[in-house]
Amino acid sequence: MLLIPCPWCGPRNEIEFHYGGQADVSYPEDPDSVSDVDWAHFLFYRDNPKGVLAERWSHQAGCRRWFTLRRNTVTNEIHVDDDASEAGAVTR
Repeated sequence: MLLIPCPWCGPRNEIEFHYGGQADVSYPEDPDSVSDVDWAHFLFYRDNPKGVLAERWSHQAGCRRWFTLRRNTVTNEIHVDDDASEAGAVTR
């Protein structure tokens, strides 16, 4: 079980959250000029590091807000990224 620290509600059980995937994935600046292969890479390929990974999470059973945290994929140690957790930082 993970104890995820929601920036607005505090630490909660992982079952209250929805995993949104890898954070810091840049949307193509000019989507019309991207090839099908590059689109496929953008949509389906993500990093799978052994170590710290930035992730997007939504507190579905609580405040329903999105935030970014950094989780060590080996130890599950979690660090909340305060700058990206502000309400204005919610991305699509």
